[in-house]
Amino acid sequence: MKKHIPNFITCLNLFSGCVALYLIFQNELVYASYLVGLAAVFDFLDGMVARVLGAYSEIGKQLDSLADVVSFGVVPGAMMFMLLQRAEEVSFLPETIVPFAGFIITVFSALRLAKFNIDTRQTTSFIGLPTPACAIFVASLPLILASGELMAFAIILNKLVLLAATLILSFLLVAELPLFALKFKNLNWADNSVRFIFVGLSVILLALLNFAAIPLIIVLYIVLSIFNKQTA
Repeated sequence: MKKHIPNFITCLNLFSGCVALYLIFQNELVYASYLVGLAAVFDFLDGMVARVLGAYSEIGKQLDSLADVVSFGVVPGAMMFMLLQRAEEVSFLPETIVPFAGFIITVFSALRLAKFNIDTRQTTSFIGLPTPACAIFVASLPLILASGELMAFAIILNKLVLLAATLILSFLLVAELPLFALKFKNLNWADNSVRFIFVGLSVILLALLNFAAIPLIIVLYIVLSIFNKQTA
């Protein structure tokens, strides 16, 4: 039975993504964002439980990627589609076509997951932005808008900003950019300094900025990874 427990948790990730997708097209982006967060929790837990139980399997690896392409590929793409539909019109952009650019995230998420499955370099770290990080970045945008800050509306509901975010995130998903993994093998400072710094700064940002901290935390993750690579 124990070998099926991680796969069951992976299925909860997939189910969360499916419900999030339904909510997006019901214009319930805030609730959909929470479900993206829940899917990310399940995505973290399935790997952790598999390690604890020693219940690795090839089907588990493939199922994980299939679940992720929905929860962290299709869902953020659909969410970006809806945000682009809501954003203010830009005179020189074709309004009926532009929202579909959000699904570029879905395409590049699928490419990233396919690369991950055959890339032996990504056993202890990542090459390119992980799909959950990309999805969490996108899912944070409706949560920031729900805060009611006028500046948030001006920045996020700007088609050019959303298009730029879409293209940058899509590029980062498949970029040859080494990023550290949040896996603590021990609690030694020397082995985990970048992880401790990241977690500490993330907690401070969340305490100060609430949901608005999430995009900054993703940027912080990338910057610290680059700095860590240069000093290694």
